[in-house]
Amino acid sequence: MRRDLPYALSGLALGGLLLGNAALAPDAATIRAVDVALVLAMAAALAMCRRHPVLALGVVTAAMLALHVRVHSGVSAAFPVLGAVYVAAWRGRRSAAALASLVFLGGFLARDISVAPVDRPGQLIVERTALLLGWFVAANVAGLVARQRRAYLEQVEQRAVEAERTREEMALRRAGEERLRIARELHDSLTHSISVIKVQAGIAVHLARKHGEEPSATLLAIQEASSAAMRELRTTLDVLRSPSDGDRVGLARVDELAERTGAAGVPVRVTVTGQPRELPAEVDQAAYRVIQEALTNVARHAGPATAQIHVEYAPAELTVSVTDDGQASPDRTTTPGVGLRGMRERVTGLGGTLRAAARDDRGFAVRATFPVDGPA
Repeated sequence: MRRDLPYALSGLALGGLLLGNAALAPDAATIRAVDVALVLAMAAALAMCRRHPVLALGVVTAAMLALHVRVHSGVSAAFPVLGAVYVAAWRGRRSAAALASLVFLGGFLARDISVAPVDRPGQLIVERTALLLGWFVAANVAGLVARQRRAYLEQVEQRAVEAERTREEMALRRAGEERLRIARELHDSLTHSISVIKVQAGIAVHLARKHGEEPSATLLAIQEASSAAMRELRTTLDVLRSPSDGDRVGLARVDELAERTGAAGVPVRVTVTGQPRELPAEVDQAAYRVIQEALTNVARHAGPATAQIHVEYAPAELTVSVTDDGQASPDRTTTPGVGLRGMRERVTGLGGTLRAAARDDRGFAVRATFPVDGPA
């Protein structure tokens, strides 16, 4: 409605100009209530000419012709019609704009011929006809030029959007290729080395126990650390690989993730509210990664604890949360690590919000909200 306000104000201003001109012109007739009604109809039509250009053009043309015939307000009666013609041409209604121009010019010319002075009718008709003809041609041309300029600007903007999208796709493709290259290098070099360490430590522990000796604490620490390093490396490789290079991870695999975490010693309960539905791939994967990282932190830092996963589907957003009843408390300062920073970057990159803090009673809570009502 705000975009129609300038048109409504223009209609009222032109209506005031017409009535004032008719009241002051020496050859104009007396203004009556019907004439005021015609001016108000013209103003109302101009107010809606942006949304309904053809209808508004017809009403303005008919009202101004009727006013000119009744009052003989002069060329000022053409001003509202010129504005409506321009808007109609700008909105792509070229035929309607040209037809309204011809109808108004014909009616105006017929009125001039009927009231022209006997001594010089030709001169007056030629002057007014030439003036109005020039105005209407200019209004039609200006409307067409404005429309073409608007179409050109939209085309330029569309090209800029396409170019930006192409650059983003190229950057994403290059980033994906680089992640795959890093994943391959880690798998081919670091995985092999850690596997050798793990196997050698396991053999040493086995031989020590076979000979009736208790393995040293250092040897057991090496065996445990190598196993943990292998698990961490597998997780890192999963993150580096994009979904197209393997099985896509998403909320459909949360139960499987909960079972693995439970097998590692952290009981997990999964709760889903709302109606599950198909999510954008980026949101689906990011939600899974948030849950995965939160469960990893529970296993590392919470001590003996249980965890609860809550997935909530809302019409315009998705919320995932992971809470535990571990050792964290509001009195203890929590220093955000790489995992929490990575979660926050992943969530905010999709337009969402992340809150990770100790609970008031006991334990830690991670809550992420993603918008899903539009493209990510």
